[in-house]
Order: sequence, then structure tokens, then C-alpha cells
Amino acid sequence: MHTYLFVDGLDVVARSDSRMAGLGPERLLRPGGPLWPTDMPRTVEVAAEEQPGPDRLTLRVRLRGETVIWSDLLYPGADGRPVEYVRFRLEQYLGEIERAYKALGHHL
Repeated sequence: MHTYLFVDGLDVVARSDSRMAGLGPERLLRPGGPLWPTDMPRTVEVAAEEQPGPDRLTLRVRLRGETVIWSDLLYPGADGRPVEYVRFRLEQYLGEIERAYKALGHHL
């Protein structure tokens, strides 16, 4: 099972590198897991090559006030221009991660 990461309706993993598939949701979405923001910025592995290989897709996650920022991205946006970072409201971001985790049958 793969995690799909959508921003503004676009699949970040597929648009970044079509050879990649998102890592498992058990790994990425668990409480306190890699996508949970902290004050300390950190690089998070979010995808790997579907065929075994050394390449990985990473992004940087950080919390600035009530805003979660994903940076070190580079994928084409809906207008074709490169997307290098995205921002999310903290409450909405955590709500979406919690919703997806609960959909796996887990309770927070």
C-alpha cells in the first residue's frame, strides 16, 4: 500500500518522479511520524523507486507558527511552473493526516 500526497489536486510524488511510489501510510501518517511537523526542520523520505533502486524522494518539513511548510520540492504545478515549497494551515494539515490515519483503521 502506498501513500499518495496531493497538493492542490496534484500528486506530488508522481509529478516529482514517475518512477517513485509513496511509502506506506503506516510509516508516514502515524502520530509523531515523519510528516508530523515539529519546530525543528527535518528531511523526510516520502517515496522510493517502485522497482528496487537507490533513489528516494525527500522533502523538508517544518513548523513555523501555525503554518506547516514542505520545502525542497521540485515538481511542475498546474500552470507548468516549478513548485519549490508549499504551505498548510496547521489545524487543517493535522486534521487531514489524522483522517487518513483513521481510515486505515487506527485510532489516535
